[in-house]
Amino acid sequence: MAEIVRMPKLSDTMTEGVVAKWHKKVGDTVKNGEILAEIETDKATLEFESFHDGVLLHIGVPEGKAAAVDSLLAVFGKGGEDISALLAEAASAAPKEQAQVQEAKTPAAIPASAPAPAPAPVTAPAPASAPAPKTASTPASATNGNGRKHASPLAKRLAEEKGIDIGRVKGSGPEGRITKRDIEGFTGGGYSPVQEERFTEVAVSQMRKTIAKRLAESKFTAPHFYLTIELDMSRAMQVREAINASIAPDKVSFNDMVIKAVAVSLKSNPKVNSSWLGDRIRYNEHVHIGVAVAVEDGLLVPVVRFADGKPLRTIGAEVRDMAKKAKEKKLQPADWEGNTFTISNLGMFGIEEFTAIINPPDACILAIGGIMEKPVVRNGAIVPGHTMKATLSCDHRVVDGATGAAFLNTFKGLMEEPALLLGMGAI
Repeated sequence: MAEIVRMPKLSDTMTEGVVAKWHKKVGDTVKNGEILAEIETDKATLEFESFHDGVLLHIGVPEGKAAAVDSLLAVFGKGGEDISALLAEAASAAPKEQAQVQEAKTPAAIPASAPAPAPAPVTAPAPASAPAPKTASTPASATNGNGRKHASPLAKRLAEEKGIDIGRVKGSGPEGRITKRDIEGFTGGGYSPVQEERFTEVAVSQMRKTIAKRLAESKFTAPHFYLTIELDMSRAMQVREAINASIAPDKVSFNDMVIKAVAVSLKSNPKVNSSWLGDRIRYNEHVHIGVAVAVEDGLLVPVVRFADGKPLRTIGAEVRDMAKKAKEKKLQPADWEGNTFTISNLGMFGIEEFTAIINPPDACILAIGGIMEKPVVRNGAIVPGHTMKATLSCDHRVVDGATGAAFLNTFKGLMEEPALLLGMGAI
């Protein structure tokens, strides 16, 4: 008897998925445990295994299309089996299921005691026929029959960097989609001024939907306030250089030192390591540090667990490994869940100071700027120095100004005299 396979819920926050790739086609025999498809969630692209033995009789979601969790993904059965009645029944049930999902997603007034958003982002489901990228006044070679543009975000960025008019590039991907390879192989010349109004629109990715909804909920629900402190990084620079010389070829980064110092500071200031839960506040005794990582479609926050008990080299190795997985969309749900505090570091991009939006369910997030060379006053004299600014965003429902200030001063003390960290087995 034919069986329906539904769009799986691959994370606790997933409401819809995009089929990135089918590994099987209609008519193929599939065994239990074989990879059936790759499904893009709000944070990663995960392999979905078949739980059936049989013939793939029907594909309900084409590659590149989105569908809500529990909607019809595929049908398995015996070769030649008539599944028309099963498909008709599934089609008639779909509008009712979609209405229920939409009703559940309709925002309601948030009472003063409403609980904080869930630990991971939530997205509103998009129609299965979400529009493909579209453009105006582009050559037919780069558009489909409806005049819609197909280009990956990476391809568009490379085209802009190389001064290539993407409208002149012929795509080699499905339905004429322009890929990174098409841009790198384009030989039609460099920059070409646009002589007419032209624009490109792309469908919002699952990740970008999550970022938009999640951070809007945080910003408009949690009353943010900000505390900024400036650190003298001279000793940190000296200590880091000495550490790296002694552990070569391993390396410790300033970000590793920040994570360790934050983790130790949270143990001394437990009220910052907390969450607002509406009718109660949770004070976490464990320290799980979320580390914001920029990827092509947005931002992911993998978690370094029990960071206060880990040496710098272990922290660095974990962050590098998770950053690599994040960029390759190979993170698993367990990699990004459970954070109790988050760090966002833009120092490597030359940013001196910024504020960050709190990452629920955390009560705080620390924004780290770059190390800047500037004149400083030491012993009454102006001398060359290196400073770094750190800004703590706090949820005022949980953390007061004095509490946040105490945390920052503990953090400052550890960063300005890293020997205190080294005494805790930090290497």
